[in-house]
Amino acid sequence: MRVWIDFTNSPHVLVLRPVIDALRARGATVEVTVRDFAQTIGLSERLGIEHTVIGHHRGEKLAAKAVGLADRSTALLRWARKRPRFDLALGHGSNDISVAAAILRIPRSTMFDYEWATVQHTINCRLGNAVVVPDAIPPERLQRYGATAKKLQRYPGLKEEYYLADFEPDPAVLTELGLDAAQPIAVVRTPPVVSLYHRFENDVFAGVLDRLRGTQTVVLPRVESQRKELGGFIVPEQAIDAPSLIALADLVVSAGGTMNREAVALGTPVWTTFEGRLGAVDEQLIAAGRMRKLEDASALELVKHDRTGEAARIRRDPGVLVDMLCAPLR
Repeated sequence: MRVWIDFTNSPHVLVLRPVIDALRARGATVEVTVRDFAQTIGLSERLGIEHTVIGHHRGEKLAAKAVGLADRSTALLRWARKRPRFDLALGHGSNDISVAAAILRIPRSTMFDYEWATVQHTINCRLGNAVVVPDAIPPERLQRYGATAKKLQRYPGLKEEYYLADFEPDPAVLTELGLDAAQPIAVVRTPPVVSLYHRFENDVFAGVLDRLRGTQTVVLPRVESQRKELGGFIVPEQAIDAPSLIALADLVVSAGGTMNREAVALGTPVWTTFEGRLGAVDEQLIAAGRMRKLEDASALELVKHDRTGEAARIRRDPGVLVDMLCAPLR
């Protein structure tokens, strides 16, 4: 079996890394294409995932995204036509591979865990043969995108509990960043300002930066324009072992989603400053007290987190996701 996987954003590298390993363990040949955006290339290199870079992010405006979709899908199409035919194409929210694979009539699967990215899901769910999502998302929220009951593949828990199943933190990341493990460590992820579903100023997040300035805080920007505004914080120059950093931190604050859920999966206290419409996964985590919604930055306390007596991590089999992603072949 020949499988084509596309990464369009840095979290996708982590999510799909164990999927790639599991597919290869089953005898599949896997080829990976990567969009030049955020830390996607750097993470692919760091994790030793051989890949071909095709295209780049075109910006946050809807018109720019449309141009980017057309251009990159066309580039992927040209690339794939030169390869031996693929049996399956998949991505985590990649519109580009859905469009290209549909034109080539390659069976295709898509994954996501935030249900309100309307434009993205309208494309992926209608073109996809399988739509793999957490069972926290009510199916009725996905019907308008074309995610029929026949297409839906729903898995229990968080996607992070699958791709972090074999993960153990490496303290080398602290040395790499010049951090003192004896002192409290905060990790902050900037808002996804280039995303269509998050288009407004985040005053709470600005308060977070003011609150944590002068402490041992690592800020992970999404784009270069954000990096220029983060003087006074530890800002990595290249892709780092973020899961290890999160596992060893005492506090995580993020306006996005994946990093927050990584903190939940790894047992690190986490606050969300996301100001868009909450997805079902985060609704459940907040209701269960596993993640908190930050309304006022003064509520933050950066102290050493006592992990004594902490509940055991939930580790789930990535093979479950592989089976669901391969559903179009059944």
